[in-house]
Amino acid sequence: MKGKSTFLAIALIILAIVVFSSAYTVNEAEQVVITQFGKPVGKPVTTAGLHFKIPIIQKAHFFDKRALEWDGYPTQVPTKDKRFVWVDTYARWKISDPLLFFQRVRNERGAQSRLDDILDGQTRNAIADHKLVELIRSTNRSIKDSESFDNSPVETLPKIKYGRKWITRAIVTAANKRTEKLGIKLLDLQFKRINYVESVRKTIFKRMITERKRKADKFRSEGAGEAAKILGNKERELKKINSEAYKIAQQIKGEADAKATLIYAKAYNRNADSRRFYKFLKTMETYKKSISKNDWIILSTDSDIYKLIGKQSEK
Repeated sequence: MKGKSTFLAIALIILAIVVFSSAYTVNEAEQVVITQFGKPVGKPVTTAGLHFKIPIIQKAHFFDKRALEWDGYPTQVPTKDKRFVWVDTYARWKISDPLLFFQRVRNERGAQSRLDDILDGQTRNAIADHKLVELIRSTNRSIKDSESFDNSPVETLPKIKYGRKWITRAIVTAANKRTEKLGIKLLDLQFKRINYVESVRKTIFKRMITERKRKADKFRSEGAGEAAKILGNKERELKKINSEAYKIAQQIKGEADAKATLIYAKAYNRNADSRRFYKFLKTMETYKKSISKNDWIILSTDSDIYKLIGKQSEK
């Protein structure tokens, strides 16, 4: 009885091992290729859930269904117009045929190695076939100069025929023709960075500094012109205001002199005493303006001023 129990326990253990080794679980982000003695058997398992295989002799190889990343190495590449630039790229890809993928590259490490060769080569070919401006720009839209007074478009930028977006799409299309044979579908490729090599970069920086200085001198010149224009308008306005004020002042003085003359005339024509007194006052005003306190004056007895003074002293 005891021997039967031991045998039953051993059988149950073996059965459990067989069941657990034959069952495997596939989640929504996985796909599986089953191999028997190292060779694939059956179709790839792409549905999520619990699945079974022959224990011991069969093995499950899991692959990711999701988009995977590829990060290239910065490389020095000449453009069509002989500009040497550093290009850094990245891409996204996925396993489109897990069985073919397993047969050709075995795993993701092998896929990364093959993608390095394919994508780097296609990127070099695309850059060598196009000018630098095609790699930088995507459209022919007008670019505004943020430092200009009127925000005018920059007219020196050359027109492009293809552009950056078209070039990256061309790289993806050309690369997919090769990656499809590996069970890989390339989803996207973009330029992470494009920069001049060090020897060219210094020359570019010097040219940029010269251009900035030229624009600064232009702005100073335009500012000086605007300042001169403002000052000219100011002087013109001041002269206009002074002229108008002088005109009004002369009109007021003229009107006042006319009124004073009228008053003098009326006073002079009243009687002889008034005329003599008026004449006396005007004479005194004349001497006050023409003779200082330190001057001496000799009057003849026949002069009008002497006669007026004499008559006033007799009274």
